[in-house]
Amino acid sequence: MSSVSVAGVDLPVAEDMKVLGVVLDRRLTFHKHVSIVARSCNYHAQAIRHIRHLLTTELAQTLACSLILSRIDYCNAVLHGLPTGTIQKLQRVQNNAARIVLQAPKRFHTKPLLHQLHWLPVQQRIIYKLAVLTYKVRSTSSPVYLHRQIAERACSRTLRSAAIPLQDKPFMKTDFSKRAFLSSAPTDWNSLPQTVLISDSLTV
Repeated sequence: MSSVSVAGVDLPVAEDMKVLGVVLDRRLTFHKHVSIVARSCNYHAQAIRHIRHLLTTELAQTLACSLILSRIDYCNAVLHGLPTGTIQKLQRVQNNAARIVLQAPKRFHTKPLLHQLHWLPVQQRIIYKLAVLTYKVRSTSSPVYLHRQIAERACSRTLRSAAIPLQDKPFMKTDFSKRAFLSSAPTDWNSLPQTVLISDSLTV
């Protein structure tokens, strides 16, 4: 369908559109969104690289967090469940930023660099963001439209696990439907350690 008729006027159907800085495509693959974010981050990474010799490590890290990681983290919960190849585009951006900040060789393994900088890899950053969002929704019951999507798991027998605030996970047939908050939120929440699930505050 190339157009939709509204009040006698044919409106063209776009392949994608930007909403609050996130590019949505017809199939919600977010390929274009990830490519745009990666291109923007690479631009700022090169800018930092040019002046890196003038900066302290702390200042270089601050710039990387402000100009690069902030873009990677923005609305990254919508990327939950995407193919590994798509996430890897953003991971390569983060790896490049880590090498620039710590002035490591181009092909230096980035796992120890990320550990030194205390940067979670992109996939874990997505899970972290979704888990924090789930905690806030459970604690404050807002926003209402998200709170309606989650429910505590009911236990018919008295077990030790009954005291753990696990979420009920509905059955989803397709990988696409599993990306919805209704399914992804309880999946990530239930995978957290018990000490995290029973924490009294987000700070803890």
